[in-house]
Amino acid sequence: MARPHHPAFDKTKVVAENRRARYDYYIDDTVEAGICLTGTEVKSLRFGEGSIAESYAEVKNGEVWLINSNVPEFSHGNRNNHVPKRPRKLLLKEREIARFTGAVERKGMTLVPLSVYFNSRGRAKVELALAKGKNVADKRATSKERDWKRDQARIMRDHK
Repeated sequence: MARPHHPAFDKTKVVAENRRARYDYYIDDTVEAGICLTGTEVKSLRFGEGSIAESYAEVKNGEVWLINSNVPEFSHGNRNNHVPKRPRKLLLKEREIARFTGAVERKGMTLVPLSVYFNSRGRAKVELALAKGKNVADKRATSKERDWKRDQARIMRDHK
């Protein structure tokens, strides 16, 4: 019997967040993925360094790879330090990979990392989203709606 999936991910320490992703994309589905890291990469992430601002994920040969993510070199590392912008393998179940592959190929969607964090067990995880890009008019409408919600909250607060 399969374990039930929890709706919220257990994020104890968020290292990097892609805030622009929710503005640039319609987020369809999110999944938690493990990430293959070397020792110095884990140490660098534990210090709170790292960026996924312009990164994306792609499926190659039945595996999912995180491309263009930046984990800076560990300051106390030796000559065997890691390469900062290397592609990193994401750990997902085969069924999830197949679903992502189908969506990316047929529907023109993209895989966007939303955040990198450590869970309660101390494992580095990536929150990966299946997303569809917004055009300029959609972005304008989203910002207009966000501003209206803010004004609405202000009006309700002052009305009391």
